[in-house]
Amino acid sequence: MTAAVEFSARDIFRAAYTNRYTWDSGFPGYRADFELELGYDTPLGRSGDKVIPAGTYRGRVSVPADLSNLNGIEVSGIDEPLAAEWVVNQIKDVITHRKRSEFDEAHGKHEFTLNGDPDKSGAVPITVSGDSMGSHYKVRDRQVVQVSRQMGRMAFTINHLKSIDTDTGYISSHYNAVFKDPSSEKVLNQLDFSDDYDQFDGYYLMTQQVVKGSAHGKPSYTRVTFSNIETSQS
Repeated sequence: MTAAVEFSARDIFRAAYTNRYTWDSGFPGYRADFELELGYDTPLGRSGDKVIPAGTYRGRVSVPADLSNLNGIEVSGIDEPLAAEWVVNQIKDVITHRKRSEFDEAHGKHEFTLNGDPDKSGAVPITVSGDSMGSHYKVRDRQVVQVSRQMGRMAFTINHLKSIDTDTGYISSHYNAVFKDPSSEKVLNQLDFSDDYDQFDGYYLMTQQVVKGSAHGKPSYTRVTFSNIETSQS
């Protein structure tokens, strides 16, 4: 009976995992102009020890075709190094979600267990063991609609609210994230994300991301827009 339950949970999660939109092996890389607007002085990274001054920053970014080489992301035409680092980190986050990997490669050693009944929305709770982060998911209609994890002294829950349906999978386009201190349950950051994508030479690429909320106890607003996007096969 236990083996059947674990297989069912794995099967449900696999269906959602393989339903994500990802870039195929022919991904050509791309270049784009960007405009980064920071409404407030903005901490960089989890520690918050580096702060980017509020303002608007412009430049150009180049993303390599080889998605295993994150050091190949290049930012030019910008004078503020911390803002350049912010853009690189943002592109890395996009690549994490768009880079294709087979289910067995990513989760072959993990165990999946149904963790209770579906909630009122029909989302199925699934616990994953063996991934070092104690991941918990909710899956509905072949989409992951919630992710909860703990990474060191930071625990977070991401709730998926809206998606873009492509011919080859879904892209989460509206989601919120709550970050807590796992020992005290104190809310550290609370953010709402809205992402826009468009097709360029057959590939969906981000054209804008707007983030609102609070971080490190202070209000937070960022908007990054990518324009004049050209793939390397253009």
